[in-house]
Amino acid sequence: MKVLLAALTINAALAGAVFAAEKCDEPLSNWQPREALKSNLEKEGWKVRSIKSEDGCYEAYAINAKGEKVEAYFNPKSLDAVETKIED
Repeated sequence: MKVLLAALTINAALAGAVFAAEKCDEPLSNWQPREALKSNLEKEGWKVRSIKSEDGCYEAYAINAKGEKVEAYFNPKSLDAVETKIED
């Protein structure tokens, strides 16, 4: 049972990384600066805690306009959201 649970956990983690990588395959030369993403999010009412690069995407930790903690992935060229997770 523990082995099955561990395998499911690993698969779920890898699936998220694969999903982000499929959406974020831009060459580094095409990336917009992090500050542009931060500015866009702040205009939408987000309070950005941090932005980093993860699996070819920008990964932002923030409080959205609804006051929810979010972990969101963005395409670094278009700055479009590719995945958003609401944290508890």
